[in-house]
Amino acid sequence: MSEEMIVRLCSPTLAGIKTASLFACKFQCRKKLWNEIRRYNRMLTGKGVRMLPIKVSGNTALIYLYRPSRLEKDLSCKSAAGILQSAGYQSVKSGYCIAELMRRLREGEDFPHEIGLFLGYPPEDVYGFIVNKGCGCKCAGCWKVYGDESEAQKRFDSYRRCTRIYRERHANGVSVERLTVAV
Repeated sequence: MSEEMIVRLCSPTLAGIKTASLFACKFQCRKKLWNEIRRYNRMLTGKGVRMLPIKVSGNTALIYLYRPSRLEKDLSCKSAAGILQSAGYQSVKSGYCIAELMRRLREGEDFPHEIGLFLGYPPEDVYGFIVNKGCGCKCAGCWKVYGDESEAQKRFDSYRRCTRIYRERHANGVSVERLTVAV
């Protein structure tokens, strides 16, 4: 997994304006993948960012890059906690929730829709997606919007601007470590 890939797919998380990012990564050797993840964690943990392989299947890993302190806050809000409880989560503690999400990804055929909460999507949009089975949204960008369309559009624009700026800076030699904002 290259730095370019991380910048292209995770810039808003690196910048501290988004809770988390999720991306699929092909790999040839499992040992090399774990070594890369450890290297990124050594580089980013001090800045409040962690990387986890939340599902590995064949030669593809689903990588979760997140800010633990922000995730803890997101999952403990009343509306997010209600969605998690309805989905069968026994706790809103982020460590438990991530472990449960990993179990569900590993064992289930369907993608658990509550994953939007782990990515920092507004709970009303995650709830709207679940109850409407992905239909009837007001608009779509990084996620399908069922709540505040204006606020969502502002966030989508912010994420696009951030990604453009981070990609330009990375192309000019700025490393992922230097691009990552300590929060």
